[in-house]
Amino acid sequence: MVKQKREMGKWTKILLSIFGAIIVLVIAALIVVNVYIGKSKPFIDGQVNAVFLDEDVTVVRDAFGVPHITAKSDADMYRTQGYVQAQDRLFQMDMARRQASGRLAEVVGEAAVGTDKKFRTFSLRAAAEESHAGYGEEAKKVLDWYAEGVNAFIEEAEKDGKLPYEFKVLGYSPESWTAIDSLTIGKFMAYDLGGNWDSLAVRHWALNNFSEDLARELFITYPENAQSIIEANIANPVAVAGRFDPDLIPPEFNGSNNWVVSGDKTASGLPLLADDPHLGLDTPAIWYQMHLQSPDQNVSGVIFAGVPGIILGHNDNVAWGVTNVGPDVQDLYIETPNPDDRTQFLYDGEWEQAEVRDETISVKDGADVPFEVMVTRHGPIISDILYKEEDPGALFSMQWTALEPTKELESIMNMNKATDWDSFETALEDFHAPAQNFVFAAKDGTIAYKANGRIPIRKQGDAQLPVPGDSSDYGWKGYIPYDELPRVVNPDEGFIATANNQVVDDSYPYHITKLWAQPYRYERIAEVLREGDNFTAEDMMKLQMDQKNLYAAEFLEDMISSVEAEDAVIGKYVNIVKMLREWDQFDSTDAAAPLVFHKWVAELPIEMFSESMPEDVYELLPGKGKITDQMMRESYAGDPGAWVEAYGGVDKWVFDSFVKSVEDIEELFGNQMADWKWGDFHQLEFPHALSGASPIFEYFLNPKKQAIGGSNVTVQAAAFDENGTVEHGAPWRFVADLSDLSKANHIVGPGQSGHMKSKWFHDQVDDWMKGEYHETVLDGDIKDGYTLVLKAER
Repeated sequence: MVKQKREMGKWTKILLSIFGAIIVLVIAALIVVNVYIGKSKPFIDGQVNAVFLDEDVTVVRDAFGVPHITAKSDADMYRTQGYVQAQDRLFQMDMARRQASGRLAEVVGEAAVGTDKKFRTFSLRAAAEESHAGYGEEAKKVLDWYAEGVNAFIEEAEKDGKLPYEFKVLGYSPESWTAIDSLTIGKFMAYDLGGNWDSLAVRHWALNNFSEDLARELFITYPENAQSIIEANIANPVAVAGRFDPDLIPPEFNGSNNWVVSGDKTASGLPLLADDPHLGLDTPAIWYQMHLQSPDQNVSGVIFAGVPGIILGHNDNVAWGVTNVGPDVQDLYIETPNPDDRTQFLYDGEWEQAEVRDETISVKDGADVPFEVMVTRHGPIISDILYKEEDPGALFSMQWTALEPTKELESIMNMNKATDWDSFETALEDFHAPAQNFVFAAKDGTIAYKANGRIPIRKQGDAQLPVPGDSSDYGWKGYIPYDELPRVVNPDEGFIATANNQVVDDSYPYHITKLWAQPYRYERIAEVLREGDNFTAEDMMKLQMDQKNLYAAEFLEDMISSVEAEDAVIGKYVNIVKMLREWDQFDSTDAAAPLVFHKWVAELPIEMFSESMPEDVYELLPGKGKITDQMMRESYAGDPGAWVEAYGGVDKWVFDSFVKSVEDIEELFGNQMADWKWGDFHQLEFPHALSGASPIFEYFLNPKKQAIGGSNVTVQAAAFDENGTVEHGAPWRFVADLSDLSKANHIVGPGQSGHMKSKWFHDQVDDWMKGEYHETVLDGDIKDGYTLVLKAER
């Protein structure tokens, strides 16, 4: 027995020794990794030799890592912009150009092959090359200057062992930057903000799988020229169900907010402008904030990492911001292939030869993937990449404005130097894609709104359905003339606001879209601006963080009535109903009512459609919430449609959705209402691109999840997925007071730097959550800054 104890003690000591050794090795490994990662931090304070510059340039990073570049020429300013962006965001820039060019699989492996096929088929890079050919010499110089700066940093980082650590993790080095890389990223942003192909595809499926009454209700409005287009869609069925690749289903768009207030309604007597574009919430942010100064310009704001200039912000004279118009700029064509030659397609009775392009995707640790792209007169055949199976039946080709030559950079260059509304509006004409709602303010007191972009004029139809590709009776006959795009200058109401809402009425002579965003964010902004006066910049910041839910204000009482009608006998839900009735209709984190309401309305389309549609078709269904909103609106007005009647009436539908949502909440948080909180479900993360690869990466690269208020229908936009993860909102918020354009208020979540060891990696998360903005100056008076002097050595 004693011997046994001694043996156990011996093994315990051995195991403890082994465990201790492992701990020491792990700690040592972490120290080595930490040292390596720390070594890759860019040099930002002091002096470096810069052979790529003509004259010395100063870069001062303020307390939040915002670089202020002061140069003696535009050439050196743009070179330094490229250098500084690469210091902070090179890996993000490289991922962006690779994704847009269809070259991710080269560095991340087989998982990216589907994405690469999509972007090779769209051929954004070829569109960027065509655009580059149409640029003027000055814009081409800007692109080259910017690329020189990026490449100077890449060369320096490789020499000094300071390449961002992500390149080491993935085992590759970045290629040299080119002008085409920057333009390709611009094309990708047009893709991110300007797609409607999914709505066309699912409506096509609906016409072939539902009665006309049921299919009609899935259209926001029934299409113009309906009969001939519908006949073409029914005659050429595509087996969408079960065939769309889920990786290619686009995310539901959540929109943006902007507004501008006349000096007649402000405390200073000059305008106020606010902007908060809503995009993905990631680490690092999609936006990079900068201040650029040369003898010819002094401009501050944000730009996409990888692109020169400032796309949103202000200069010494004017300020501007955007939301997405969301126009229908894509059309699907039902192509008729030649049965004897699949590379030919029928058009006006003749077989036309398609362009055939052979592509090969290189795959890390895998075999190359060859595939073929065919391009008709309308655009690329996309059926091959969108379906999971071969031979999908009828073939879709896609026409899209962003695949044509465009000149956005020239527009940005001129906007940055604009001095008044006339020069700004002139500059905006070259901003072809994506189409945006620009709001504008100037020191002279002018406030204005203008939609930009190429929006097609169709021979027939209104982008609700695919159209026949075999006839010249369909297609585009031009674009809405720039002078006839929506425009407002100095309105009597004293403010202009947009929130992806409908910006034209039925008298407007051109089609823009029928898929406008829900009106609730706009209505809340307009409500506050209409009722108030003597506004300050602080009031605008407060409004950007507003959590009032006008969606609930419209529907909640009717929805409660449906619950009471169905629950009259058992009375199981009386306490939940009482809590909902007492709710102030603000989506605050510590309240139970927002949790119940949002889970409830999310369940409505699931309850109505999920049994009638395959999962991938349901995911493609455009504007699901808007469709069910309209069904409720009409039903409560006494005019239920075919779907609601088939379900058994609005009360049953709304009640069943309510019951399911409560069951889900009880499964997540228990059956005590006191334990239900919106913020326990609705949480923000800011994920890094590498965080999905390992829990270790997730731990070190993602900020800690936090409860966040607001929702997809409040001004403080915080759209969420089925798990409550907030994945879409305003990475950048901006407020400018035109009475003093030497400064403006910004916040960028989660921070400026893409380097995990930087103090500016996640430093703005808490301020972003609380709506505490940072003042960024134009006058060079920067306190507590880090100064980098780039000494020219040409």
